[in-house]
Amino acid sequence: MTTPPLADFPIRSAADLTARWERLLAPPVFGARSLWLCWLDDGLMVPLVVPVDEIPARPGRTMLTNLPSLCQTVVEEHVFGEAHVAMALCRPGLPTVTRDDEAWAAELREAFADEDCTWSLHLAAGGSVVPMVEEHWSR
Repeated sequence: MTTPPLADFPIRSAADLTARWERLLAPPVFGARSLWLCWLDDGLMVPLVVPVDEIPARPGRTMLTNLPSLCQTVVEEHVFGEAHVAMALCRPGLPTVTRDDEAWAAELREAFADEDCTWSLHLAAGGSVVPMVEEHWSR
């Protein structure tokens, strides 16, 4: 018996997305900071996961200025239904949200304010994955 790829299982809720990040990032223990991106097309994961390595503790304006356009390019080429950009902020340390993590969430809110897709942010650290921004799961 074969197991279908994760992309074949729909993600219908924020809890489903947290579980997916737990499987994708297993084990969620990191020695450096990175931001992982994936896209959902009507709840199905597009078979594309992009890790952005060596990110700073606090986001730089230039990086986040270009992030929505990168995401939009992927949506235009690979998403045919309702688009959702799922992001995981991965870092060393405990899975407790810090001020630096909150700065990422705030800057992402600003960067994606005018975008047509929904988005979410999870924190992956210390062996756990926890949701940070779920209010953008649906519009």
